[in-house]
Amino acid sequence: MASYRDHRVIIVSLFLPNTVALATDSTELSYFPDQDTVPTPLLSQSTITRTPTSPLLSIVEDLTVKSKTPTPSGTPHGELNPFASHFHSLGSALSSLRARESTPLSKPPLPIHYKRDAPARHSVRKASRSASLRRRQKGSESPTSTWHFEPNPQGNVGLYNAIASVSGGSMVRRKLWVGALGTATDAFDSKVREQVDVKSRDENNSIPVWIDDNEFSGFYDTFCHQVLWPCLHYAIPDAPKTNVFFESSSYAQYEACNQKFADAIIQNYQEGDIVWVNDYHLMLVPALVRAALPSAIIGFFLHVSFPSSEIFRCLAVREQLLKGLLGADLIGFQTANFARHFRQTVSRILSLEAVPKGVTTREGKFVDVGVFPMGIDVNTLTKKRKDPEVTEWVNLLRTRYAGMKLLVGRDKLDEAQGVRKKLQAFEEFLKMYPEFLGQVVLIQVALSTTEENETQGGVADIVARINSRYSNLTYQPIVFLHTQDLTFSQYLALLTVADAFIVTSLREGMALRTHEFVECQETRMRPLILSEFTGSYSYAGFRSCIAVNPWDSINTARAIHLALNMTEDEATSRWKDLHRHVTTQTAQTFVTTFLTRCTRVNLQHQQRDPSSIPVFDVDAIVPAYRHSAERLILLDLEDTLWVRERPEHSFEPPNDTVKILQKLCADKKNKVWLLSGLPRAAMDKLMPLVPDIGLVAENGCFIKPRAIRGKMQEWINMVVNYNMTWKTPCLEMLAYFTERTPGSFTVTREASIVWYFWTQAVIQNHTDRGWVKRQAAEAQNHIWDSLGERYGLRIIPGENSFIVLPNNISRSTAVGAILRPGGPAESIPTMWFSPAETGPSTEVDLLFCLGGDEKLMSRLNEVDNAETVTTSGKESDAKWRLAVSDVIPTLWKFAGL
Repeated sequence: MASYRDHRVIIVSLFLPNTVALATDSTELSYFPDQDTVPTPLLSQSTITRTPTSPLLSIVEDLTVKSKTPTPSGTPHGELNPFASHFHSLGSALSSLRARESTPLSKPPLPIHYKRDAPARHSVRKASRSASLRRRQKGSESPTSTWHFEPNPQGNVGLYNAIASVSGGSMVRRKLWVGALGTATDAFDSKVREQVDVKSRDENNSIPVWIDDNEFSGFYDTFCHQVLWPCLHYAIPDAPKTNVFFESSSYAQYEACNQKFADAIIQNYQEGDIVWVNDYHLMLVPALVRAALPSAIIGFFLHVSFPSSEIFRCLAVREQLLKGLLGADLIGFQTANFARHFRQTVSRILSLEAVPKGVTTREGKFVDVGVFPMGIDVNTLTKKRKDPEVTEWVNLLRTRYAGMKLLVGRDKLDEAQGVRKKLQAFEEFLKMYPEFLGQVVLIQVALSTTEENETQGGVADIVARINSRYSNLTYQPIVFLHTQDLTFSQYLALLTVADAFIVTSLREGMALRTHEFVECQETRMRPLILSEFTGSYSYAGFRSCIAVNPWDSINTARAIHLALNMTEDEATSRWKDLHRHVTTQTAQTFVTTFLTRCTRVNLQHQQRDPSSIPVFDVDAIVPAYRHSAERLILLDLEDTLWVRERPEHSFEPPNDTVKILQKLCADKKNKVWLLSGLPRAAMDKLMPLVPDIGLVAENGCFIKPRAIRGKMQEWINMVVNYNMTWKTPCLEMLAYFTERTPGSFTVTREASIVWYFWTQAVIQNHTDRGWVKRQAAEAQNHIWDSLGERYGLRIIPGENSFIVLPNNISRSTAVGAILRPGGPAESIPTMWFSPAETGPSTEVDLLFCLGGDEKLMSRLNEVDNAETVTTSGKESDAKWRLAVSDVIPTLWKFAGL
């Protein structure tokens, strides 16, 4: 199978990693990532320099130079709390709420020296999200031709870092970015645009997508952030936003911008490229690209949460968005819950069959749905933590806050991030545990956002209230910072000295800032307080955090108390579990697993059409059959040698099947194996009639070796170490669906369960068949979500039934065990089978496989001297095809040789 390393990857994101700055610009962009991660060395850092005689400067003193406006407070602030008077980003908001003048600093700030060529940075609050993307709007003013690239702080920083972590080596050898610049472009003349296009391609492997400013504003400001963002985060806006939410005319601009992205991809596509589309801004792109490039490898990954169908169905353009996503080969989500919500939404809104692995479209195409937890680049972060500047800030913070507990948080001020809930819980903590007054400080770092969102987040009033009530000359309980006021080194220092880190999101995907905290706590190992509504909490490794319901301020306050008073042994134990997940689910793992899966599923989707597979030619195989000294013959029973007329009928070996098996087994060169999904009791009926045959029952759960010197062998239980307690709750779920599906019934076997949901003749346009198949898909989803991961199960969907059985067990693994030296094809082993070690052997001269298991066909094609023949009538990798009615006559031709 081809590796993704052999392909160029086209990474499609709303914003490119680098943007364009004109020579006339003198203001740096504020840091405002959509992805929840802090700037890395990829982004520009502060340009502070210190002379050998200058004392180490505090964060406050660093910021004071930028703004002389101190944060309003009820009481003066002393030197022991250096942060207290320097958080000007919140100053204007607090001033509007509290009409009082600020008390000046008791002492002037220490001097600070900046590089002379460094432009001054300004903390500018944005009026809208698009304003955060637009550096300037000067109307008719035309830019000069002098410009340069600089890192783009507006985009998906987590994605940028993940791609950077695998670039330049053997993982991602070639890549091409497609995205917008993130700056106003209407004033760019054709000459500048041409220059940007050329240099972007040559220097940054990037293709800019040019979008008119007004069109971009409607697309990004209105539809993405007033329609999609609330919906995906479980928020249905009330009036007056209801009209925007349900009947947004900006969808036309959303559609037009998605088309421009698709056009850029199509224009630059090369055969074999992997097209990786990212996030909710571009949900229509997969289908648009698929229409022009039917065989392209297309993956889509959603970096935010996906809501339940009851929320998503409120969107007026719900069907268009879902159909747009279904153009991909693979759709990835952060957690299993998000993936389940998507499958259920597609099933209920589009009436498509959705199973745990994916969705089948009306055209018959199967779209895989997978879970890919995002992570951080641990190695890069570790190197940055060792920077001397970080060490300096760590020492400073420990000196300034000696004897105090530091509670640190970092969030956007959007309502969904739950900062208001966090502050309310902290206020409750100070009320419940007054002994901590003057002993604990909450340092809240806020990501830049819009004034509207800050107002909705409603944090300014609470900060003012808490600080007014509990501050004194030497103490202020809440320190509020914006990320543009904080360098990355200072941020890492905060994470290092924190006594606890708190996240109280009301809805969020992977909270990568928690990963950074865990990594920065390598020496101290302090606890993490984490909302149950984050994607991170759904993973077992993060269950060692202190989980909180952000809506419950009292219990959140108790969690803060628990974290600050936790013993070293307990904190260390919890940290080790968290660290194990962080170092396992890294940014590199995220990228490589997604691209590998994307490549693999596309190859599966590109399997040859049944009509293009040549009909089995016996004469072409006869020479190899005659001259082979040892042959391994693998035959499927159901729907190959034997066709069950009705599913409720029990197995009685047909005479024609028994006779051809007896004839094949009589040839000493042949080792014949019969593969089946039937239970052992049914398969045992064949053994007295054909004693020299090997049997596989229940789709690989049991193997019965061929007789040795006329002596029957015992069944080998391949699932002896599996927990079978899942069967009881599984039967209860199926009983529920059986009551609601006329004619359906359940068959319980030793290691598997089969649910037959259709027992009539297969008529695709039957009135009830579509409804019954959706019932079957719903049943599979319920079983998978409740029991699948917990017990390690797999579900095999069929035309009229599905089978539930233990994972890592299949006909393919059974054949792998048979092929291994010392396996049941030769003798009775003691310990010869391991699901992870079933590599095929090529000791036989001819391996002949006839059946309908397409995964087995694909695997056996990798074996030399293998001839694979499919009877499924579906798309297949098999070398030959054969109608079921021709199976027995064809086998008799071999038996007569």
